[in-house]
Amino acid sequence: MAVQPAKPVAPRPVVRQSAADETPDGPPCPRCGTPNLPDRRFCRRCAAPLTVTATPPELPWWRTRWPFRRRVRIGGSGNALRRTIALVALAAVVVAGIVLYPAGKDAFQDVLDKLGSTAPITPASTSASAAVEGHPATAADDGLTNTYWGAPAVGDSVTFAFRTPFRLVDLIIHTGGSADPQQFRQQARPLVLSLEVTDADGGQHQKRITLNDQPGPQTVATGLSDVVQVKLTVREAAGTGPDRAIALAEVEFFKRT
Repeated sequence: MAVQPAKPVAPRPVVRQSAADETPDGPPCPRCGTPNLPDRRFCRRCAAPLTVTATPPELPWWRTRWPFRRRVRIGGSGNALRRTIALVALAAVVVAGIVLYPAGKDAFQDVLDKLGSTAPITPASTSASAAVEGHPATAADDGLTNTYWGAPAVGDSVTFAFRTPFRLVDLIIHTGGSADPQQFRQQARPLVLSLEVTDADGGQHQKRITLNDQPGPQTVATGLSDVVQVKLTVREAAGTGPDRAIALAEVEFFKRT
């Protein structure tokens, strides 16, 4: 009797332990302590995040002091800080103004000069230490540039007096015998003047003025308060010679309004 071959028996599968069951060599979970592979982002056991949050940088020392130590602002919480800083700055300005007085006062007046407007003011009287015939001191403030005060020599001066004290913002000087370029050099012209200003308290303020040897107005900024008298003295001149006066055509004064 014929024998049939036996049925093949399939081999039984061999179960191998997965890599996930192997004990990884890596940092432990901060929550449960289970080791994890270095490239994992979550714990293989409890799924807790393995990424370590970076420690915030240490604040500078001044951020730990009031009023800068507040780190969180909610809504308008920053307004109080801004108001505090503004008050501190204002107090510093006041203290500086007191400590630096009168420099602070002068700076304040200069700001008002720049923000305000000016108006011309006419002297109450004008006199000179000397004058050539036909060219008196009053010709220097008559509003005309074709007449002039004729100083006989270097060192002569002209003085302008005012009825009431005022803030002298600047003055405008015209030199030469005429604004006409053809006639400008017919007389000598002042090149350097010394400005001496007297205030209502008798204080003296001096300044050296250097002029251009050309026709036309030349503005000199002064910024002096409580002015009652202005004196101009000729220190240097161009074109001097026999029978040639040093011609100062016009001086205009401007006060703050």
